[in-house]
Amino acid sequence: MPQHIRSAWFKTLGQLVAVLAVAALVGWLLGHVWAVVTFAALGVVAWHYWRLRKVLLRLTARQRMEPARGDGVWNELDRLLYRGQSEMRTRKRRLLDMLRAYRAAAAALPDAVVVVERNTQRVQWFNKAATTLLGLQHTDMGTPIGERLQPMSLSHWLAAGRNAEPMLDAASPVDPELRLNLRLIPYSDQYWLLVARDVSKMLRLEQVRQDFVANVSHELRTPLTVIHGYLDMLDPTDFPEWTPILAEMQRQSQRMTQLVEDLLTLSRLEAQDSLPDESVAMAPMLATLKREAEALSLHRHTLVVVDEAGCDLWGSNKELHSAFSNLVSNAVRYTPVGGTITLRFAREADGAVLSVRDTGYGIPQSHLPRITERFYRVSTSRSRESGGTGLGLSIVKHVLNLHQARLEIASEVGQGSTFSIHFGAERVHPRDPAAAHPPSQSQIA
Repeated sequence: MPQHIRSAWFKTLGQLVAVLAVAALVGWLLGHVWAVVTFAALGVVAWHYWRLRKVLLRLTARQRMEPARGDGVWNELDRLLYRGQSEMRTRKRRLLDMLRAYRAAAAALPDAVVVVERNTQRVQWFNKAATTLLGLQHTDMGTPIGERLQPMSLSHWLAAGRNAEPMLDAASPVDPELRLNLRLIPYSDQYWLLVARDVSKMLRLEQVRQDFVANVSHELRTPLTVIHGYLDMLDPTDFPEWTPILAEMQRQSQRMTQLVEDLLTLSRLEAQDSLPDESVAMAPMLATLKREAEALSLHRHTLVVVDEAGCDLWGSNKELHSAFSNLVSNAVRYTPVGGTITLRFAREADGAVLSVRDTGYGIPQSHLPRITERFYRVSTSRSRESGGTGLGLSIVKHVLNLHQARLEIASEVGQGSTFSIHFGAERVHPRDPAAAHPPSQSQIA
């Protein structure tokens, strides 16, 4: 207990003792000691109850009163209450200022921000941008967000809650020309934050880029065809001194043709939202991949094919073959002569996984996050020597995205790499026995 409070307590106790002592003296003089002492004690109790009532009324009415001067216990209690009220008001004012600042910052955001109650999905608050992008008005407070934005079909998306993926390229209910990116952020157990961003300009720029790449790639086909024709007409035996030059021109023109074809493939994939589903027989697919790998390897590598899944896939046979072939050809190109390449197709929980493992050079960990970017090369000289265009893994990524599959890469320098494609249960179906043709495992040296 602080010293000043202890002093006030003893002072009040001394006053009580003094009052009772005076009452006892007066009672002795009047000949009624106990009666006078009793009346004095009752008076002291009444006075304390009166002070207690003042404190309770002050707290109930939330009044802010200056504490009375004095050194007693009740004066100290008044001072403590006054200090507590002052600190609480200061803290409340500071919190209100912070809340106003946060609300002003949220209101100034160019992105639409909507606070949604988790259980009822009702709108609790939104900023000005939500009116511009989503068309929300003050009368929409307390209404379900799914009903208010019904043209956007948000009910199923909101039902996913924490597991909801960002909704890309959704048309704004205010202006169909506006394309929105929606994201649901659970920031507490009771509330979600719905953030909508205008990505119209970004999508238009992306479309311009895709059109430009597609158009340029298409226009390059004609001059490349002419160049190929003239190069084929030139016989190196007629110009012995030009033999190395003609061979290099042939090689570079073929590389340019492959680059144009890959760019056109990538542009076509980027322009598609989905692919037609058909049954992809994996036994013939693995046999085809094996033959292609043998042709590219010229029997300089050991190839192992393992098919232990006993199932087939749903998807585009052409696009999946393109993705698988890219991984296998990369493994052949970046594995030294005498190395081993293992192609394995197996079950994984309710889905399936196809992995391509090599004993090649390996990829440093720092390069793995960017390995699927366009034209990204771990080693420029080695990629050019192997004839790669730098677009193979980008094509693989886009094909897998269209099949709701994911690519995982594990690699260690000097030990090789493993590229694994994981398919969900919705992409797997039982294998047709008539489609099975190769044995479960084959090894060709």
